[in-house]
Amino acid sequence: MHTPTIGLIVLLFATFLGAGVVKGVTGMGLPTVATGLLGVVMSPLTAAAILIIPSFVTNVWQILVGPDKFRLMRRLWLMMLCIVISTVLGTRLLVVVDPVLSSRALGIALIAYAAYALFSPTVSIPKRLEPWFSPIVGVVSGVVTGATGVFVIPAVPYLQSIGLQKDELVQALGLSFTVSTIALAGGLLAHGAFRLDQLGVSVLSVIPALAGMWLGSIVRQRISPKTFRRCFLLILIVLGLELTLHLFS
Repeated sequence: MHTPTIGLIVLLFATFLGAGVVKGVTGMGLPTVATGLLGVVMSPLTAAAILIIPSFVTNVWQILVGPDKFRLMRRLWLMMLCIVISTVLGTRLLVVVDPVLSSRALGIALIAYAAYALFSPTVSIPKRLEPWFSPIVGVVSGVVTGATGVFVIPAVPYLQSIGLQKDELVQALGLSFTVSTIALAGGLLAHGAFRLDQLGVSVLSVIPALAGMWLGSIVRQRISPKTFRRCFLLILIVLGLELTLHLFS
């Protein structure tokens, strides 16, 4: 990544401010929105590297709010372990795959998640089946994260299906995203794809991300979360189509 220009700094600020607003309203979406928007103007590999610090900071904050973090860790440890292993291995795809293909893969992941969230029926997975589903979901989520930098498929639909209460679900999402972020950072470092200049930009991106979360918490009190979520998912589909059809140069 070259020395940031004024235009790039403005883009980063606007991207993470907007992504923070989405996370403040819905409890998720910062990495999805930020990676999708940045992926239009840079490779998913560079976007994933910039995402590391703001994603980590905002998700750790999300985990710490509430009393259920340790119980959730015990319940979801196998899924988290599989996410770590497969993300570190899958990150190799971000490094070696042609940016055109990885950009299209990112677009497809965004479309798949948004379409599922908009149109799928509610699914419930019995607790007795979690030991079987958790490692499978963890492995697939890690591969998708490693290949695209997006953490949501299929981790989010799975966590929504295992009967967690509202506050538990928010914490579980924060746990999953934090583990994915750490694993993604480890994978990028292991493959020599996380540079010092990217770290500086990543740190600076925390400021608009936190500001966006604060604004999102205000927005959440003024509009219907259901309406906001529907608009957010439709935007993801449009963004995914743009990435899928866009010839990265």
